[in-house]
Order: sequence, then structure tokens, then C-alpha cells
Amino acid sequence: MADAFENIFGQPRVRDFLRASVRGGHVSQAYLFCGPAGSNKTAAAYALAQAYLCPKGAKGPRGGLCGACDACSRIARRKHPDVRYYAPEGAGGYLVEQIREIVSDVSYAPIQAKSKVYILDRVDMLGTAAANAFLKTLEEPPANVMIVLLGRTRESVLPTIVSRCQVVPFRHIPATEAAGIIRQNTGASIETARIAVEACSGSITRACEFLKSNDSLAFRRGVVDAMSRLATADDWDIIELAAGLVRAAKAPLDDVRAALEAELSENADFLAKSAIRQIEARNKRQITAKTSQALHQVFSIASSWLRDVMATCAGTPELIVNVDVKAQIEMAAARTDEARAAAALAALRESDEAISYNVSQETCIDAMLFEVREVLYGSSRAH
Repeated sequence: MADAFENIFGQPRVRDFLRASVRGGHVSQAYLFCGPAGSNKTAAAYALAQAYLCPKGAKGPRGGLCGACDACSRIARRKHPDVRYYAPEGAGGYLVEQIREIVSDVSYAPIQAKSKVYILDRVDMLGTAAANAFLKTLEEPPANVMIVLLGRTRESVLPTIVSRCQVVPFRHIPATEAAGIIRQNTGASIETARIAVEACSGSITRACEFLKSNDSLAFRRGVVDAMSRLATADDWDIIELAAGLVRAAKAPLDDVRAALEAELSENADFLAKSAIRQIEARNKRQITAKTSQALHQVFSIASSWLRDVMATCAGTPELIVNVDVKAQIEMAAARTDEARAAAALAALRESDEAISYNVSQETCIDAMLFEVREVLYGSSRAH
């Protein structure tokens, strides 16, 4: 029977290490997971949280690797109140106030489990002042707290943070290997798996989820259609396309918000006011994170489309990933050249970064579409 660690796709050494740590009772209170985007660090953090918080414990029938009880199910669905996920909220990274809030929260008792897990993403964006506010907690967390930090590289994280953690390196997963893993787990064709992994910034876990959702597939089609229309779009078209993409990105969040509110209402009679406030704060963070993820996916899909245009301009159409819209990609390539496609891709990446800096989402996306249209087609654009 599979356990929670089986979902750490493409990282066999990490999977074996964490599994052995749990079975041997050698779990650390502070970890630093280092690896590139798409290397499944977040999935590994939640899998470790399952093993750590599972009420059956390390002496249970499966060595604490249940993966099937109510607590494990809630963690897997990212709805457990004692597993807190954080991402930078400031333009330059984590705010000192944000870290102080986390430090304060650490001192509170768990809501449902016997322990708590804090997952902090992009700790390479943890500046000196914010890090200093966090050091004592990281060095001496309460006995019932585990802290899992996620960063791109060990070198990008402050040494004072690294020295207080068990470092776990994650390898880059090549696109061809990622597509093979996705095919094995979903039954999708290699071509479809490649499209999914590109749409999800290389994340195998999210790509598998993406392929199971008709809404996600329709959303991806909307983005590539918008990119294909840029050559002939006027300014009002651009504004309408941007508004449509933002609406499509946010639409699934209504269901998520309703589910979170229903869950809170169901348990409200059994929770103290302080616990309700903590759950409300967690739900708000979860909605914010999912909104950001959906908007970043716009840029991932658009980037994939632009790389296909660039490959076609370079005379290597066999590298096209979005094969279902090959005709539109070839039409776009006929109107531009490789250098302009590369410049448009660079402009798109800058717009993607701006989303993380709390820039207006719709403004950021329509600015991206205007910029890509101008750089890609310039004065040759059809009117």
C-alpha cells in the first residue's frame, strides 16, 4: 500500500530519506528543502507533515506512514488547521511583521493534532531583519512544532538560517522524465503530459492534478487562444482578454472559498474563538496562495507558447510542446523572428515576477499582453 511519501515524484532519494527518518524516529524539528521550482519540495513538506501528525504515530501498523486517516486526508487536501503554509507578502520578500506573526503563532497550542507544522516557502526571500526575528524560534522551537523551509538553493538562503536546519537537497527533474512520471500516474499521452508540466512550471504533482480537471484544461486553452490572438488584437481586445483571463483564473476559487467556509461552520460549535480566528486566517492565506498560483499559471502557459514560437522561428518545430495549437504557433512565428520572441519571453518573466509584488492582478496581465504584443510584432502587427 502506498504511503504519503509515494507522492514525492521524481525524488527517490528524498523519499527514502524522509521515510527512513520517520520510521527510525529521527525526525528533525527544522528542515530546509532546497531545489529548483518544480522539484516537488512543497509536496514533500506536506507528506512529512502527514507522517509527523498522523495520530497512529511511528509505532502504528504502518510506522506512522498512514496516509489514509482523517488527519492525513485533511493534510493532503491542505485543510488541516495545524499545518500552516506561508509565502512572502512583501515586494522584497518576507515582512518582519509577517515573521513576528508566525513566531507568535508558534507559541499557541495546536487546534486538532498534538503537534503543528509550519511550511515557509521561498525562504531565499527572507531578508536579514526578518531572519533575525525568526532565529530563536528556528533554533529552539517548542517540542510540538516542526518547521519546514523551502528555498531554491542552499547558497541563496542566509547562512544563519541554513546552520539551524537539516538540509535536504532536491534535484532538477528533466522535462522528459517529468512527462514520463506524469504519464505513468495519469495515463495521459506523452504529448499531453508535456503540455501539463509546462503549464505547471515543471511541478509533477500539480501537473497530475491539472490533467484531472476539465476546468484547468479549459483555462489553459483560454490562455493559448489569447496569446494566438495578439497579432490582430487592438487595445480594447487586449483589455477584454486580460479581464477574461483573470476571471477564469479566479473562478475555481469560489468553490474553494465555499468549501472552506462550510468546513469552518461545521466545526465552529466545537472550537474556541481563538481557534476560529486561526482557521479564518489560515483560510485567507490559502485563498491568497491559490489565487497567486492560478495567476502564475497564466504566465507559465504563455511562456510555453512563446518558447514554441521561438523554436519555430529557429527552425526547430520538432521542439514544439503545445502541439494541439501548432498551426496558431506557426502563424505567429511567420509574423516575427527568434530575437523578438526571446525578448517577449523576457518581458513576460518580468511581468510574472510583478505578480509576487502585490501588483494589481488584472493590470499586470493586461500590461503583459500589451508588452508581448508590442515586442513580438511591433509595427508589423496586423490592424
